[in-house]
Amino acid sequence: MPVAVSRTTALVGVCLALVVLALLGQRLAHAGAASSEPESAAVPLEPVAEAPPRTILVVHVVGEVRRPGLYRLRDGSRIADAVRRAGGALRDADLAAVNLAAPLVDGVQILVPVKAVAAGLPTGGGGDGGGVATTGPVSLSSATLDELDALPGVGPVTAQKILDYRTEHGPFASVDDLDAVPGIGPTRIEQLRDLVTP
Repeated sequence: MPVAVSRTTALVGVCLALVVLALLGQRLAHAGAASSEPESAAVPLEPVAEAPPRTILVVHVVGEVRRPGLYRLRDGSRIADAVRRAGGALRDADLAAVNLAAPLVDGVQILVPVKAVAAGLPTGGGGDGGGVATTGPVSLSSATLDELDALPGVGPVTAQKILDYRTEHGPFASVDDLDAVPGIGPTRIEQLRDLVTP
């Protein structure tokens, strides 16, 4: 025998069914999202690479600097840093001929040249081109520390080395004897040849 259901009861039943379905839908949606999250979390992460330690570069600074020699600088340094470590440029240095902004490379030699104008200053204005200014050439065998220091590319340290060599070995017999002085090489001798006498 069919059961009679009032309209109110039927409406309440339908509402309850809708509420149950809504709750089930929410639960299934959360379950689906939760199940997808672990999959994305399961992707292995690559370890963060540590920054490599800064390496040390060794460069050789020569020419118109106060303390020519080998210097150790950090990777990423510039030529200006190397010149600064070598005591800075001398007054006759031609810094325009050096790219001070260039990055350093391990094992290079950095040459700070003498100004061409400064090298020619001691020569007189005569047409012979080999004339010397009114003071004349500097005598290696009798010059003072200040006179030697005033020569282009010499500086106080090298001037003292010339005096020490002269004290130990006697007067210079030739300008080429400068090759025996530590820190003076063939290039520097050629720069000084017209400016000094034995």
